[in-house]
Amino acid sequence: MAGSIITNNLSASFGDVRAVEGITIEILANQVTAVIGPSGCGKSTFLRCLNRMHELVPGARATGEVIWDGRNIYAPEIDAPEVRRGIGMVFQKPNPFPLMSIADNVSAGLRLTGMRDKTEIAATVERSLKLAALWDEVKNKLNKPGGSLSGGQQQRLCIARALAVEPDIILMDEPCSALDPASTQKIEDTMEQLKKNYTIVIVTHNMQQAARVSDFTGFLLTRETGEPGRLIEYGPTSKIFTMPDHKETENYITGRFG
Repeated sequence: MAGSIITNNLSASFGDVRAVEGITIEILANQVTAVIGPSGCGKSTFLRCLNRMHELVPGARATGEVIWDGRNIYAPEIDAPEVRRGIGMVFQKPNPFPLMSIADNVSAGLRLTGMRDKTEIAATVERSLKLAALWDEVKNKLNKPGGSLSGGQQQRLCIARALAVEPDIILMDEPCSALDPASTQKIEDTMEQLKKNYTIVIVTHNMQQAARVSDFTGFLLTRETGEPGRLIEYGPTSKIFTMPDHKETENYITGRFG
């Protein structure tokens, strides 16, 4: 069973520049939550704060709480790599290891955790590729380079790589923005299947995609130039897209700004 994430007054900065401020939200287990908002409102920064990738940027810091599995992931005793194993990330641009084989791409994280049993690794590779809806397309060429796959296949390979280490939560930062419609459809279908066992948070600029794939939606907005992004509204996607509480949400969803 997947886990939930609760943020309490989460803020993030790059040096002296505040990117997001005061975000309090509960992301429910086994649901797809979309984060939407205009460019520059801090969507990707918020997402990276959920598994402590934000702090990898020099000068970046986060304050507030991110509660996962009953613990604040920013507490001093929490191991950041452990957090990133449990809360995986799929990036905007597919980033397989291009010269490494398809199988080795999937198992890369397993080897870092110390797994050496070849039978267990092979079984995990197959399971992960099946979950990412890629197995049937690559099962006869597992030794070919990951870079030989199409863009959509590479993105699903990256999803399989994230799944191999058995995370609770998968973060996706505009995973379809560089893909054609057919590949996008496969990724969206994969998300629908994955939420049975995982919690998914997706950042997207595509309103139609957010409406199609997500159960809940959060809308971030920077109201004035130079101000940090703030959470304007959060709730069931069906309500956000049909009866939002805030005029700003309605204006964004209907294309009147942003």
